[in-house]
Amino acid sequence: MAKQIVGISGSLSAVSKTHALIDRVASAVKRSTGAQTQVIALHPLAPFLATARSRDDMAPELKAVLRTVETADLLVVGSPVYKGSYTGLFKYFFDFVDPAALQGRAVALTATGGGDRHALMIEHQLRPLFGFFGAHTLPTGFYASDRDIVDGQIDNPVQRARLEQLVTEAISAILPLPVYAQAV
Repeated sequence: MAKQIVGISGSLSAVSKTHALIDRVASAVKRSTGAQTQVIALHPLAPFLATARSRDDMAPELKAVLRTVETADLLVVGSPVYKGSYTGLFKYFFDFVDPAALQGRAVALTATGGGDRHALMIEHQLRPLFGFFGAHTLPTGFYASDRDIVDGQIDNPVQRARLEQLVTEAISAILPLPVYAQAV
């Protein structure tokens, strides 16, 4: 059975640099692994989330999305940075994820923002959130500021190399270990 990559975009907009970044990472991993990909934009789910107080009373569509996230082999998550953190919609969505479901699951962390001063959001906000779940966050997080993205592409060569490193780590996280490594 093919591995499953699920991207989650915490952007509040239909057109989003964050969503494009997550899609780019998931697509690159798919090309190298043959995994199935799905990128979930949270903004269309906001009406369902707004009325949910627990999983018992939420819409079936939202329950299905949560199951998809909880069973993925790799999560590629991202949010635009607002006041030094991820969006409230992003956090509220993850409030409904079963705390045990992401145990040991590989998670690639991404974020976008207006300037460099938000770059540590990955380390100070996203990594602790997924640490709570016991997920395996990949070592390289990727943050892109507005000046790094030109015409929808990563313009900065240093940033492109960092993005390639994240993709390489994501590929390694979902490919099976070679036989000789399993014998140890």
